[in-house]
Amino acid sequence: MGSSLHPRERNSARVTTSQSATGHLRDRVGAYVALTKPRIIELLLVTTIPTMFLAQGGLPNLWLVLATLVGGALAAGSANAFNCYYDRDIDALMSRTKRRPLVTGEITPRAALIFATALGAASLVWFALLVNAFSAWLTFAAIALYVVFYTMILKRRTSQNIVWGGVAGCMPVFIGWAAVRGSLDWAPVALFGVIFFWTPPHYWPLSVKFKKDYAAAGVPMLPVVASDRRVAVEMALYTVAMIACSLALVPLAGMTWVYTVVATALALWFGWQTWLMLDHARRGRAKTGKVAMRVFHASITYLTILFVAVAVDVFLPF
Repeated sequence: MGSSLHPRERNSARVTTSQSATGHLRDRVGAYVALTKPRIIELLLVTTIPTMFLAQGGLPNLWLVLATLVGGALAAGSANAFNCYYDRDIDALMSRTKRRPLVTGEITPRAALIFATALGAASLVWFALLVNAFSAWLTFAAIALYVVFYTMILKRRTSQNIVWGGVAGCMPVFIGWAAVRGSLDWAPVALFGVIFFWTPPHYWPLSVKFKKDYAAAGVPMLPVVASDRRVAVEMALYTVAMIACSLALVPLAGMTWVYTVVATALALWFGWQTWLMLDHARRGRAKTGKVAMRVFHASITYLTILFVAVAVDVFLPF
């Protein structure tokens, strides 16, 4: 017996079904991409490329740069997906994270765990085969630091969680340097220090704005358990240490006056931003969250411009 639908109706039904399937696939892919926290990956890669330029003293092999970036993206995606898996209970309690795929049910915990494991394994094999063994070991250390040291041990237990957990976010400079040199030196240590001390004045402002979320989830971020003044003081101290590391790179890597000027100007500018927050907190003024977010956005600008200066400086003839 033939279909009672008109041929045009049958064609329309097929198109609708095809569009529905395509839309479902797109949503599924988007959900898995969201697990990797792509915006964080972007920031990590911004620090890797300039470090490779500095290690090479110029333009590295482009295939090596691409291989390192792909491997780094896989590793960061794996660590972030593991983080989403482990933190899905507290993510459901925070307005900032309650729409993540594991909270909404778009992805099951089992699927997320398999995805995270596959990405991590792929990144290690990728580095070992296409870059070098040392960078593969550093990548393994970065994933372990973020997943075990930060997510599973520190995050829910100490107000300094993001400080020590930030070590994982510093690893891309070691990995980028090792990809080129096959070893480490004092220059990447200085860059490591820049990112390590940059992390608190970058992340704590965000925690100030969302402190109610963290409090509701039982996460003892410093802005949750301490006064705004103490948070601002510690941010200022970490900023001073960060600036010291950025300037230490000048003698350690033989940077030119161009990088020196840029690093100094950025130090004065960002130092002023943290001072304004400290002054605001000291006076007990309202709308601390608004001031904190200005520091948060300024921190991203600071790190981006500083590492661009690192990349450009190696090509200067003076």
